[in-house]
This record gives sequence, C-alpha cells and structure tokens, in this order.
Amino acid sequence: MAVTDSVRGDTSESAGTGAAHEGILRRQSARESAARTYARALPIVPVRARGLTIEGADGSRYLDCLSGAGTLALGHNHPVVLEAIRKVLDSGAPLHVLDLATPVKDAFITELFRTLPPGLADNARVQFCGPAGTDAVEAAFKLVRAATGRSGILAFSGAYHGMTAGALEASGGAYDVRVARLPYPQDYRCPFGVGGGHGAELAARWTESVLDDPKSGVRHPAGMILEPVQGEGGVIPAPDDWMRRMRRITADRSIPLIADEVQTGVGRTGSFWAVEHSGVTPDVMVLSKAIGGSLPLAVIVYRDDLDAWQPGAHAGTFRGNQLAMAAGMATLAYVRENRLAERAADLGTRMLNQLRGLAAEFDCIGDVRGRGLMIGVEVVEPEAEPLRERERERERERERERERLAGLAGEGGVLADPDWRGGVTDLAVPGDSAGPGRSRGAGVEVGRLVGPDSARTPGGRPTGVTPADRAAVAAAAAMQSSWDHHPRPAAPELAVAIQRECLRRGLIVELGGRHSSVVRLLPPLTISDEQATAVLDRLADAVAAVSRNHPGHDRLQRPQPGQQRRADRAQSTDRADHAGRGDRADRADEAG
Repeated sequence: MAVTDSVRGDTSESAGTGAAHEGILRRQSARESAARTYARALPIVPVRARGLTIEGADGSRYLDCLSGAGTLALGHNHPVVLEAIRKVLDSGAPLHVLDLATPVKDAFITELFRTLPPGLADNARVQFCGPAGTDAVEAAFKLVRAATGRSGILAFSGAYHGMTAGALEASGGAYDVRVARLPYPQDYRCPFGVGGGHGAELAARWTESVLDDPKSGVRHPAGMILEPVQGEGGVIPAPDDWMRRMRRITADRSIPLIADEVQTGVGRTGSFWAVEHSGVTPDVMVLSKAIGGSLPLAVIVYRDDLDAWQPGAHAGTFRGNQLAMAAGMATLAYVRENRLAERAADLGTRMLNQLRGLAAEFDCIGDVRGRGLMIGVEVVEPEAEPLRERERERERERERERERLAGLAGEGGVLADPDWRGGVTDLAVPGDSAGPGRSRGAGVEVGRLVGPDSARTPGGRPTGVTPADRAAVAAAAAMQSSWDHHPRPAAPELAVAIQRECLRRGLIVELGGRHSSVVRLLPPLTISDEQATAVLDRLADAVAAVSRNHPGHDRLQRPQPGQQRRADRAQSTDRADHAGRGDRADRADEAG
C-alpha cells in the first residue's frame, strides 16, 4: 500500500519510489523460485493499470502488449469487468461454492453457450476445471479416453498445451510419452521445405499415413488436439483448408477433435473462436484465459455424447470461482455486443501490413505473421557473407539449369520465362491439361510449358517431348520450390535485445517460438488506432536501435527511403527519460 501511495506523490518522492521499486525486485529475486519467467525479462513492478497502460512503482508507464499472455481481452481494469465484480461483492453472494449451481454461474454458462460455434452449442456440456488452461487440457484428455476406451493422443510439433504432466506430453518439447507427434503446417519454416498449400497438403497426407498404416507404430488414438493458431510455438496460424482436412480425417476415423482455444478464443484472432475461420466444429473445446475476464477460470465444452465419465472423474477445489464467472460473463457479452472480433480482424490486418513494411527495411526480420490481434515477428540472423557466397553459387546453378531446360523444350514448346530469382511465373509439365494456376508451391505458379501453336500427337500431347523431359521439368519445378525456401537461422539474442529496447521505450512484448526468437504482440481487443500506431512506432524504433548497435548492423538494415529519419527518431528515443515515456504512454492511453 505504501508503494502505491508513494507513486501518487510529487516528483520530490521519485528517489523514494525508485528505491521501493528496486527493493521489491531484489526481494523477488531472493525469495521466488528459479522457475519464474516473465519477471526476468520484464523487471517492472506494476502498481496501477488501465486499458493498454501499466504504471510501475518507479513512475514509468508502459503500453502492455503482453496482456497477461492474452488473458486481458478488454485490457486492464475495464469498467464492465470491475462493475461485474463489485456487483457480486456487494450482493453478499458466496465467493466459493465448489461446483454448486448459482445465479452467477448460470448466467456465465448461458452467455458462453451463446457464443459457441454452430453445431456445438445445441448439444454441448461444460465441465468447470481447476482455474488454469493446463487443467482443462488434462480434463479433455480424460474425457476422450473415457468416451473412446482408447489412450493415445495425436498432437503437433511446436504445440503448447500447458505445464502439467499430460499437457506437457502433448506439447512440442516432450519425450517418452503416449502422444504421437505430427507435423504442423507453416510457411516460413515448413517441415517439408516447401510451405504454402503444398506444405499443408504434405502435412495432412503424413497424418493420414500415420493413422492408416498398420505398421506406423501409432495405435488408433483417443483424440487429436490442435491449436488453430500456435501461440507459444511462434504465432503460426493453421491454414483453413488444413483445419477442415483435420476435421474430415478425425471424423472419418471416429477420433474426437480437441481444439485448444485457451489463447485464441474470445475474439483474439478476428472471430469469436479461431476455429470459426475454417468453419470447423470440434468435438471438444478447451477454454481459459480471456473467458475469466482477467481472473482464473478454465472449462472444457464438448458434445454431450462424449459425456461418459463417472461423478468425480475430474474435480478441483477452485472450479467455482464466482468472481471469475461474473467477470467472464461481462467480458464475453461485451466482446460479442461490441463486435470486437471484427475490430480485431480489421486492425490486425492493418498492423500486419505495416509490420511487413518494417520487414522490408530490416534484414533481421525474417517473417511477419498472425491472425487478428495475435501477431508475431520472427527475428533471424542477418545474411552473413558465407551465405551470400552460397547464394551466388546457387544463382550460377540456376542459370545453368535454365539453359538446360530451354534446350529441353525443343520443338514441343517454349518454356515460359522462369524468374529464377523469385519464382517460376509460368511453368508446367508438357501435356498438363490443368492450365494456368493449377497448383502452387513456395513461390511457384504452374501454367503452360508449351505454346498454343505447338504440334501435338493425336492423343493431344506435344511432339518432341519425351517422358524423361517431362520428369526433368517436374524435378526442376520442385528444385525451384526448394531454392526459394531457405529461411535464415533464428536469432534469439537479437530478439532479446529488441524486447529490451522495447521496454526502454515503454512497450511490453513477449518472446515465443521454437527458438524464443519471435516477438509477440497480444494487445487488448480494445486498443485504439492511435495506440496501435504508438505500439508499432516503438517496436520499429527498438528494431532500429538494435540494428544500429549490433556489430553487424550493416547487414541488419536494408537501404530504404526514410531510413535516416528512423535512425534519428531512435536516437531521440534513446535520450528520453522515464517522464517522457510516461507522457507518451498517457497520450496513447487517452487516445483510446
């Protein structure tokens, strides 16, 4: 209490508040376990917060794009949340009731079911779990195992489902478990080296093969769990077609599909639930974080025909958190009534476009991706001289291959001009009747190899082109796809430096991804356009500062118009004191 009061004092007390701030951090380091995480990268002591803004014990103010790891859909201390909590407190209602029915609980369930995807709400059951997403994941596993009589679980590389034993088994770093690991499709670091629709198709075929091959070593599983967007795995949205394919694969084989919407739910990705982008209705949904309106709450919602477990099969002392249910009901209703999911889709698209412009300016940004207000910026090593030399050698190899393919065309047709620098713009196997745009690889678009006036056999195939020629051209297309897909190594040290520079500028961001090299933005859904601009400006300044101060800065930044203006602004920010950052945070908060 004394710390909070001291922050409210005049500037003469700044030394005292700074000492209190440092003292609290020292005591945390001395008393708390070595397992603490966020506190290591974010040495701040929050004492007040509103919306997007946090104020620390030392008087510093920050724009919070961590939002409790996605928990704060409406930001800090939103009025509708505070009013819902006060109403319960003032009513004299019990705060702890285990799993007994209450008016608050009934209202929460009613609002939750109103938001569920079509096809699930009409025949759904809900189980209240211990107040963390990981316990809800455990409950989902118990449920499908009880319903199917099977034990195995299908999960995906890069997944994160929690920190308890069963949830960890299904997460990406687990070993020696009852979970079969499947490839999760992604463009930038595609496990098959191709990305795009072709990479997603290969991932789906791998899944089918594992399930249908009697010698795959994977027994018929109890369920499949997936994240519609992998958050901790690096902000990787699942392609909608792939999501629908997983739904068909599981439905055809009577495997319950579990959607982990702990972080993606409640409008975060631009629809109320992320599965709605693909039109998929899962059998089980795991929900937590934002559904509690900033307070601990976790549930699973599932088809009633799966409700096969016995009384007490999953329980928890704190599954009756009345304040969380009240705050959660208010949050769900506010997001729905104010169409905040649509707002997240629109603003998220604009933020992604601006960040891609930043990626064109800085060589240390390898990829920008996300959905709605769940955004990731992957930080990579700048292209070193040895890599440049290998690229020059590949360019020479491409030129030789181009000359060879031109010779292969012969009288059967003319090879449309392939742009070996960025992708084949018009390339197909001779005789392919699919026509232009038949399929896509990583930067490869299939069109026509032969000219319209080429001589053809009675069967319609071009003359002068042998089956061997056709195979060679197909191989060249595959080679082109491989050449185009060379992501640079992840740069976790640079990502840490960017996070540190963001904090110096009054911006809180999280790091994630396989190598902790993805800068993550999870702002509240209530963020205004002006606040979003402030967030992106501070992030851009942080990247510029790291680029300028890094030993290989000449490789981190590409020459761009306005580059000097960015550097000047970053240097100006470097000189800003705590009070200046606080003023900017105030202006950004007031703009919302």
